[in-house]
Amino acid sequence: MVDTFSSLTEIVRAIREREVSASEMLEAHLTRINEVNPTLNAVVQLSAERARSEAAAADAAIARGDELGPLHGAPITLKDSHDTEGVITTGGTLGRKDFVPEADSTVAARLRAAGAILIGKTNTPELTLSGETDNLVYGQTRNPFDPERTPGGSSGGAAAIVCAGGSPLDMGSDTGGSIRLPSHFSGICGIKPTAGRVPRTGHIVPWGMGALDAWTTIGPMARYVEDLILTLPIISGPDGIDPFIHPVPLRDPAAVDLASLKIAWYADVDGYLEPDEDTRATLDAALSALAERVGSAVQDTPSALAEYVDLWPRVGGGDGRAWVQRMLEQWGTTEESPFLTKGFERIEPTSTDVFTESLERQDQFRSEMLQFIQPYDAIIAPVAARPAPEHGGTYSSELRSMFYTGPYNIAGWPGTALRCGTSSDGLPIGVQILAHPWREDVTLALAAALEHDLGGWRRPPL
Repeated sequence: MVDTFSSLTEIVRAIREREVSASEMLEAHLTRINEVNPTLNAVVQLSAERARSEAAAADAAIARGDELGPLHGAPITLKDSHDTEGVITTGGTLGRKDFVPEADSTVAARLRAAGAILIGKTNTPELTLSGETDNLVYGQTRNPFDPERTPGGSSGGAAAIVCAGGSPLDMGSDTGGSIRLPSHFSGICGIKPTAGRVPRTGHIVPWGMGALDAWTTIGPMARYVEDLILTLPIISGPDGIDPFIHPVPLRDPAAVDLASLKIAWYADVDGYLEPDEDTRATLDAALSALAERVGSAVQDTPSALAEYVDLWPRVGGGDGRAWVQRMLEQWGTTEESPFLTKGFERIEPTSTDVFTESLERQDQFRSEMLQFIQPYDAIIAPVAARPAPEHGGTYSSELRSMFYTGPYNIAGWPGTALRCGTSSDGLPIGVQILAHPWREDVTLALAAALEHDLGGWRRPPL
């Protein structure tokens, strides 16, 4: 019997085979949202009446025997950074608190064309630019395993409601770890695709970001790896608007020969990062699970990783974060979230010659990373040094929340994160799997194996 904790794949199958109606599944998810959202503050806008109308139409289409899309009748949520026609989309910034888009983002439009039904929007930090989910429009989102802790960011609302059973699918965005970190903190799975795979048209951080363009990618977040595999093809490919998207075919994870794979893994990064005991134990469990499946797994750390510490602020903030200020001005925001103010205060603008040298160094970094991975098919590493911290904790030097994830945004590689263990105090712990550009299939095949062996998502105590 399907319920709100079933996989999206199973929900779609059950609706298609008339085991349950789209309307019944919608109401079940709305009920679950009402149960958990007062604690989580994850869903910030509901489109319940429109969703009910669309669910009724989906049921009628099945009764007529119409041709059905791959997500026909499935209820989903979308991160509030994606424009949604007719539904308020704030991007977490006050200047957009009443903004109602006239059109869907490319990703939202593709999901709806596939038959998905939007039931609500999920919280994000202002302009998606934080490792925690809090803003001046909707406030703070809380972790489903412990409300005193963060679900991560910037896709924290998405991760929290998916984990808690209020939605089987959401679409995150990842500029420095914003899909992988919330997946780790909240115990679900998510994939950051290769830069150039999924259009950013209609996203609050759009295409055309110059030196930062390749950093931001959009990808699915779910409880089960099979749902990442189901939805990634739906949202991928050029849209004729985002000029940086390439028509590279997706490969099938089922065709990956695990026994032939060569894996590199690491836990520490040259003194900058060292995971706690529970995180290291989780990584060890993942490596042990794969030992009988893959061809080889050796400890090896990309030497270029340590450069991220200086490269990120020099490229991302070399203009004094004028690119962030332009976004605020575009939307008429005159009062910004405290974390944005902190961001402005910590980063000093550089001279033009230093900035252009930093851009050259970014390209050298990408080349060095590519040279490192040539002997390997994938890399396995922690997502963060610790499980979910208390609110405000992602800014601590001890956690350094994006130092494991951010380098792969600069590199532009695909990365899948999923739960592989539990801390001593009951919090989820994930690992991330990185691979060559355009080899999402490798990361997903390895993630599916780890999910099978180690259990993946577990229901939170809500």
